[in-house]
Amino acid sequence: MENSESVPKEMRATYDAIVALTDKVCREHLNAEYALMCRKLAAALARKRPSPLARGKTEAWACGIAYTIGMVNFLFDKTQKPHMRADELCKAFGVSTSTGSNKSQVIRKMFKMIQFDPHWTLPSLMDQNPLAWMIMVNGFIIDARSAPREIQEIAFRKGLIPYIPGERPQDDQSGN
Repeated sequence: MENSESVPKEMRATYDAIVALTDKVCREHLNAEYALMCRKLAAALARKRPSPLARGKTEAWACGIAYTIGMVNFLFDKTQKPHMRADELCKAFGVSTSTGSNKSQVIRKMFKMIQFDPHWTLPSLMDQNPLAWMIMVNGFIIDARSAPREIQEIAFRKGLIPYIPGERPQDDQSGN
């Protein structure tokens, strides 16, 4: 599997500049999981051909990345922890809310991202993400967490679920 942070040599400086900003904002306002997911998304954008990161302001892309990860994980919902309003997030990056929102929209469209997107869910929220656990068995959609172990193992081997329930990888359980 490709390292989620591997980036082409010609995009390394841009990636590093963006990640420096997302790391700072995540450290000051969010948490380590948000920083990790922002790095993963920045790397995915850097690997696109051509990379959209090659054009535009670093601050705008950094904000768009954090905004996108926030949108997927309900950062803007005040019942969530951490919580941050969209305008506060954009202000932390020194960009307008419309700029952050517009960059996020570009990213979401590019990766076909939605709220609860299993590929971009914070590890600590994966257990609560219904989309990560829905699989089709004999024409019926079921929650893999309630399926027999044999079905869970098959679903995991096929990459349909993030892990076998009850065997969550230790490194994915920290959130702070």
